[in-house]
Amino acid sequence: MRRPVTLRDFGSYTAGGRLHRVTEGQPRDLPVTRDVTLTFDPRGTFAVEQAYVQYFIPDPLRDAPPVVLLHGGGMSGTVWEGTPDGRQGWLQLLLAEGYEVHVIDNAERGRAGFMPGLWPGEPVLRSLEDAWHLFRIGPPDGFAARRAFPGQRFPADSLPALAATFAPRWLSTAPQQAAAVKAVLDGLPSPILVAHSQGAEPAFEAIAQGARLSQLVLLEPSAEPDDPTPLAGLPVTLFTGDYLDINELWQGRAAAWDRFEARLRHAGTPLHRLASGTTLPSGHSHLPMHDHGHDTVLDTILATLGT
Repeated sequence: MRRPVTLRDFGSYTAGGRLHRVTEGQPRDLPVTRDVTLTFDPRGTFAVEQAYVQYFIPDPLRDAPPVVLLHGGGMSGTVWEGTPDGRQGWLQLLLAEGYEVHVIDNAERGRAGFMPGLWPGEPVLRSLEDAWHLFRIGPPDGFAARRAFPGQRFPADSLPALAATFAPRWLSTAPQQAAAVKAVLDGLPSPILVAHSQGAEPAFEAIAQGARLSQLVLLEPSAEPDDPTPLAGLPVTLFTGDYLDINELWQGRAAAWDRFEARLRHAGTPLHRLASGTTLPSGHSHLPMHDHGHDTVLDTILATLGT
């Protein structure tokens, strides 16, 4: 069932980044269309490493902090805008519940843009096969026929639609991403941050650098903070999915989440653990925002806010 949404306002802005001066190179003529050639000078001052953010304010507006949605590795803010099989995304569902929402395309992803040659290494783009394996959709021999794990909630037949939203990513931009996330958070009044997978790493660093939140929601984080002290007193909700026994990577992540939970509880941090198959129905993947039952996952997360 689609939840109707009325907007009071929406727009976009950039946050963070810096000006980068290039002094090397020579001008050259480039054909920008079949009819126009322009002189391109690689030297000059360039705006780089900013985040691009879309914001949406619903009507009516709930008396609650704004929600910031932070994507994971190789993705952009589109991960929140709809499911691969055409259902409403968490963005629309949050707006229907009256939350103001800010959706990040972090530095070097999506509409944040990138500058060739600026960062060490080469960008990588995730394949469908990698996504099938990494997101725990199905067994390796099930990829060609899209035969998912028994009970899997991800719409496996729609994997190509998901892959069409993948963004090339650099593996050397963690500091730049953390700075951009902090700039977004610093511009909002103690927001609720929802971070997926690799997005947890810049989230933790931004918090360590002083970003203030009212709540942190982690969806299968692929990193933990070196020092959990900055999280002390910050309410945390941790979601974990199913099929975590399929290989050493996910067995290791499951053990890391258990250790992380124990460290937070020891520090007195209010923590809600939402696990597929226990507090939630079974069958969830690494992408709960796209699974069937994603609305139930979100409603369960929202029930933890402020508690």
